Amino acid sequence: MLRRPLEPRQYLSIRYTERLAEAGAVTSVGSRGDSYDNALAETVIGLYKTELIRKRGPWKHLEDVEFATLEWVDWFNHRRLLEPIGYLPPAEYEEMFYRQQSLAEPEGLKQPSLH
Repeated sequence: MLRRPLEPRQYLSIRYTERLAEAGAVTSVGSRGDSYDNALAETVIGLYKTELIRKRGPWKHLEDVEFATLEWVDWFNHRRLLEPIGYLPPAEYEEMFYRQQSLAEPEGLKQPSLH
């Protein structure tokens, strides 16, 4: 049976799936690396384009986009307040969550971090 060569996006999807498996990542729905896993990333990319790229453009230099992206990511993680998590920034909520997890687990059951 003849097989067509993989398109770049197919290769990236396969490699992405392999990296998720190597890291021991658990998907929320469907199989690793499928479109369900990409939905969150696509949503964030859409927000990024709407809130930063289109709103603050046109851009004169690539460096301007890069610095603005760093500022936006910092805001998105460290200063954006989310109602569903008690008007806390995501990074603060995540830190609090893991601190509570570590206090709740018996010493012998702690898993090593992926960091």
